[in-house]
Amino acid sequence: TKGKIENLKEVFQEYDRDIEIDEYGFTSYKYGFNIYGDSEDVESLFVFEEGYIRPNFITLEKYGVNGYSPQPKERTFYDNLIFDDNLIEEIESIVKFKSTFIKLAREAIIYYWVANLFYHKYPYYVHHRNFSLMDEFKTGCKNVFRKYKYKFTERGLNNRFKNELSKKYYFVPLQTHGDFQIKTHSKYKNIEAFIKEVMESFSKNAPKETFLVFKHHPVDRGRRNHANYIKNLAYILGIKHRVIVTWDVHLPTLLKNAIGTVVINSTVGISSLYHETPTICLGDAIYDIEGLTSLGLTIDEFWSEYKEVDTELFKKFRGYLIKTTQINSNFYL
Repeated sequence: TKGKIENLKEVFQEYDRDIEIDEYGFTSYKYGFNIYGDSEDVESLFVFEEGYIRPNFITLEKYGVNGYSPQPKERTFYDNLIFDDNLIEEIESIVKFKSTFIKLAREAIIYYWVANLFYHKYPYYVHHRNFSLMDEFKTGCKNVFRKYKYKFTERGLNNRFKNELSKKYYFVPLQTHGDFQIKTHSKYKNIEAFIKEVMESFSKNAPKETFLVFKHHPVDRGRRNHANYIKNLAYILGIKHRVIVTWDVHLPTLLKNAIGTVVINSTVGISSLYHETPTICLGDAIYDIEGLTSLGLTIDEFWSEYKEVDTELFKKFRGYLIKTTQINSNFYL
C-alpha cells in the first residue's frame, strides 16, 4: 500500500479481519505499527525475527515474538517436559553458518540506494532507523573505523576478564538505543535510564571489591557512544575506578567470567543462562522464569543474593524454544 499507516486497517478489513492498529509494533516491533486482536482474528499471523538462540537460528512464532510471545513462562510446564534421546539429538544437530556480514552489508547498501531513489512513490513509508542514505553511509564509515580502533584500544581485555577479573565483575550488555523491546516491554524511556538505575544500585549495594562492566551493542558502534555518560555518572557516584566500558570484547568470555548479568530483556540473557551465569531481567523477557533467572529479586538485592541457574531446567527451556520457534537458518544465506 502507498497510503498512510492509519489507513492500514482498511487493507486488512478486505480480508474480513477485525484488527486494531496503533503506533507500536505488534510483534514485528521494528516496523512501527501494531496489529492485534483475538487469536481467531490472527490465526494465520506468523512473525519472523532474529533468533532467540544465536547464531544459526531464525525465530518464527505464531501471534508474536519477545514480549508478545505465547511461550509458557511457568516453571512447572518445563519441569514436566520429557525429551527422549532422538529429540535431543535432533535439537543439537544444527547446521552452523559462517559470517554473513558482507552479504548483509551489500544488501543493505542496495536497499538504501533503491529505497531513496523511489522514495517519492511511497511518501508515507516509515523506516525503523534513519532513512537518509548519506547519514547511513557516514554511520557505516564510523562503524568500520571504530571497529578497528577498538581492536587496538581493547587489546588484552579478553585475557584480563579471563584471569585477574574473573568472577569479580557484574556484566551489563546494552541494548541498541532505539530497541522497541525497551519502549514496549520495559519501564524505561531510554537506555540511559536503565544505565542510571543499574549504576546507582551497584554503587550502594554491590560488594565494594567488585566491578561493573558495560558492553555496547554492536549495532550502536557507529551510532551511539554511551562511554562519556557512564564515566561521568561513575565519577558522580564515586565508583569511577570500578566501572569498565567495552565495545568489542568477546561476548562469551564476558558472560562466562561474570558473577552475574543484568539485562532489560535482551536475548543476551539467554546466552548468559547458557553459560550458567546468574541473570536478572529488568524488563519483560520470555526467559524470565523461576529457576532460570533471579526472578523475584530487585536489582538492589541481586548483587549479593542472585540465584543460580537451574541447568536442567534451562536445557528443557532451550530445547522447547528451539523445537517450537527456531529455524536453523540465516536471513542472509
